[in-house]
Amino acid sequence: MALDVKVELIESALREYMKIEKVPSLLKEAMDYALFPGGKRFRPLLVLSACEAVRGDLRQALPVACAIELIHNYSLVHDDLPCMDNDDYRRGKPSSHKRFGCAIALLAGDALLTYAFELLGRAFEGDVLRRLLLEIACAAGPSGMVGGQVLDITEGSIEEIHVKKTMALIRASVRCGGIAGRASLNELQVLTEYGERLGLAFQIVDDILDFGKEERLTYPSVYGMERAREDANRLIEEALLFASMFKERGEDLKELALMVLRRIEEA
Repeated sequence: MALDVKVELIESALREYMKIEKVPSLLKEAMDYALFPGGKRFRPLLVLSACEAVRGDLRQALPVACAIELIHNYSLVHDDLPCMDNDDYRRGKPSSHKRFGCAIALLAGDALLTYAFELLGRAFEGDVLRRLLLEIACAAGPSGMVGGQVLDITEGSIEEIHVKKTMALIRASVRCGGIAGRASLNELQVLTEYGERLGLAFQIVDDILDFGKEERLTYPSVYGMERAREDANRLIEEALLFASMFKERGEDLKELALMVLRRIEEA
């Protein structure tokens, strides 16, 4: 299935899932504001493409794809807050705290995070549910994304920041697509190797694009721009090799990896 068709599936599913009842109208407005219009939906695309690679049913993977997108957007709302990165704009419009105030923005982020786990609980059961919950909680929690954010504001090592803050959720996106698609142990290992390299490359490219714009620890500031570009290219090449193990079923995984490198060229 083409990536643009997958995006349409994701957008439609998100709109449907966000028809939540008995939610204060201001909170619902703030949640929608953070979620729509979204970015490229990169992480849910990884979920669906990984599911496709292992011959899974994409529609059965949609709930976990949307749950991960909710978690990603919660993290953006919180990252933009004055006590964190203090960003006034997100995706070309005022960031959530500029639009709704810090208290409602904070609560909207909390709501997106917890609603993601509600979606999972309603859509899956048994061992698959247990595995998905564990995968996402570990990637998003203190040993993953939240821990990485702490390291980022307390000057941890650049490698550990990248692994926890960015790579963990990207790897989880790929692995969750495999789990939802009933991947074999070998397939899941290949997806893991792909996701780890893609996640690290993604953050290195982010650092390259942001280099010089703000004073913070980045991959180019530690290792230089030349090595940053070399490492990003190497990691993407390795990710492409793992995606190729799925043959034609891995074509969208390849395309998503190449999209990361094209961000440098398009900047």
